[in-house]
Amino acid sequence: MPIFGGKESSVFETIGRHLEVVRESLVAFRELMNAYLDGDFERARAFEREVDQLESKADTLRRSIETMLYEGAFLPANRGDYVRLSELIDQVADAAESAAHTLILAKPKAPMELKGEIMELVESAIESYAILEDAVNALNSDVDRAIELAKAVEDAEEKADEVEYDVKGKVFESETVTTYAKLIWNQILTKIGDIADRAEDASDQVMLMAIKRRG
Repeated sequence: MPIFGGKESSVFETIGRHLEVVRESLVAFRELMNAYLDGDFERARAFEREVDQLESKADTLRRSIETMLYEGAFLPANRGDYVRLSELIDQVADAAESAAHTLILAKPKAPMELKGEIMELVESAIESYAILEDAVNALNSDVDRAIELAKAVEDAEEKADEVEYDVKGKVFESETVTTYAKLIWNQILTKIGDIADRAEDASDQVMLMAIKRRG
């Protein structure tokens, strides 16, 4: 079990806040996608700015975690695990920001008939992260539960992959989407899928840490 000293407790609190901010960035990204697909470009732009701000906030928290670790929280053998975990969690927000920027900069025509399918992918990606968040929180209370949840992230990521493949097929089959828009949407959908991929990467680190802790 972890040692809950002053420095360690501060790390846990900051990791918790980091998880929350990354989640908030995904919620803002979901709203951006909804607005864009509804044709409200100005509202979508506003949410892009919110995604940017939250991603920057997540970066600041990640650096704070690293600073606390290098100042002596945890045994040296464990510090690298927490640094790596915070980096991987941060990459989830990075993926959302990248998808947001591509959408707003390229401005592809919204395939209105595919809004439901596109939003299903967004929700699948966010669900992968939600399970990851639970897995990280379980690390300090129930390592067996953390392992179980880490495996569940893998399952959720596979589901997101299936949704991504399906919606890409529908985009390319569409007769109302231009070739340019198809190429851009292919990039955007890949980046949305990256949210789930990065969550899975972080779940692998949770799995490693939980197994080491279980001994």
